[in-house]
Amino acid sequence: MADLSIIEKLPQIIKNGTEEARNILDRPLENLITEKEIIITNSNYREIVYKDKWINQLYRGDNLIVIEKLLKEGYKGKIDLIYIDPPFLTKTNYMGRITVKNGEEKEIIEHFAYRDTWEDGLITYLQTLYTRLYLMRELLSDKGSIYVHLDYRTIHYVKILMDQIFGGENFLNEIIWAYKSGGVSKRYYSRKHDNILVYSKGEDYIFNVQKEKSYNRGFKPYRFKEVEEFEDELGWYTLVNLRDVWHIDMVGRTSKERVGYDTQKPEELLQRIIYSSSNEGSIVVDFFAGSGTTGIVAEKLNRKWIMVDKGALSLNTINKRLIESKSSPYNIFKTKNVFNEPGKLFIKNLAIIENEEGVEELNIELDRYIIDIDEIDVKDKYKDKLKEILLKESLALIDFIGIDINYDGRIPVISWQDYRTNDKLIIDSNIKIMDKNLKDSRKIYIKCVDIFGFEYSTVYEINSERMVICQES
Repeated sequence: MADLSIIEKLPQIIKNGTEEARNILDRPLENLITEKEIIITNSNYREIVYKDKWINQLYRGDNLIVIEKLLKEGYKGKIDLIYIDPPFLTKTNYMGRITVKNGEEKEIIEHFAYRDTWEDGLITYLQTLYTRLYLMRELLSDKGSIYVHLDYRTIHYVKILMDQIFGGENFLNEIIWAYKSGGVSKRYYSRKHDNILVYSKGEDYIFNVQKEKSYNRGFKPYRFKEVEEFEDELGWYTLVNLRDVWHIDMVGRTSKERVGYDTQKPEELLQRIIYSSSNEGSIVVDFFAGSGTTGIVAEKLNRKWIMVDKGALSLNTINKRLIESKSSPYNIFKTKNVFNEPGKLFIKNLAIIENEEGVEELNIELDRYIIDIDEIDVKDKYKDKLKEILLKESLALIDFIGIDINYDGRIPVISWQDYRTNDKLIIDSNIKIMDKNLKDSRKIYIKCVDIFGFEYSTVYEINSERMVICQES
């Protein structure tokens, strides 16, 4: 009878969600974006930032705030593709696993990533999703479509909501993503697939047909007239239009793609989606960005992108992936409901010197990082290890550092970055930056993000006498 009670409540969920969405559409926009940075991963991109050109967007915060901002700042009817991978109502807290250097040893630290628990369970989950889906439809262009990635827990309920919002006639497919990994059970069949609902906004939607291999029976040639056949190491096959069951491996523990984010999706999955339902130059949006695979793939396929996630671990993971892949410039925004409890980075020395080639060089020597370990959301068994690391080699807790060498006092343009990787578990403490844009009198913006996602930034001003003044932010 529990399921029946949910079904009985669906009309009220739809009514409440529709009213909330319409209120959001009708009210004046309140500026809830508090911070902005620009990340430049390659000096060749510097000119783009100062011209009237598209810059990709990465948000940390409540996606409802971002959806409203986009709708009221000119993006209504402009988005060709939305892909979302919302929580699955697993009633679980997800943890991030980080390898940290501790002297000659390595420590594995688990810390909170995001919570997939809901106050009133399924009711709250569906209510939250309905309002957002309603507004997402407003963002879609007339040729746009939306992919909603779910699993067995909620797919049947969400399809009812999608039919209500988009119209049953605009339902295109339920894609089955089948994979080998996952749990096993002696009480039911092993669950080895996710479900992806696909809806268009209207009849004239983008759909670029892709082909896949269909192997012949017995892997032998049929030799039918006008049927082109091919052969590989498995046998003979023909090429057919892509079907709605996709056999794609999950991101495994040894995969080169793996970034240590629990729910990371494989690039091959997003490549199929983005290629099929957008064109070069299309805007692709992901409002539950997670590890950032949507933006990574959109970039490779020459699409514009917008990504949103409220998690600190998500933002940090995405930022590092984009820098690693030499992404085009992108903005980082934060909404007002994002709270930080930062540590503090100490600088031992900062100076501009003339190197052996006679070129001016900015030298920064990092000293130490401090943070109250007792305030961090980790299990007690990790806290003693972290306190030990903090005493011995505190810079091992810094995950990312970015620098704007000519900060204008308004928007940091971070053109120099260093970050931890699996092969380099501690950032360099001695930083040397040669840049033709160094000026005699300047402000230098330094930002660091620790392994827990806490941020700290400070500004150093070098006056005409080359004296350094610290201005903490």
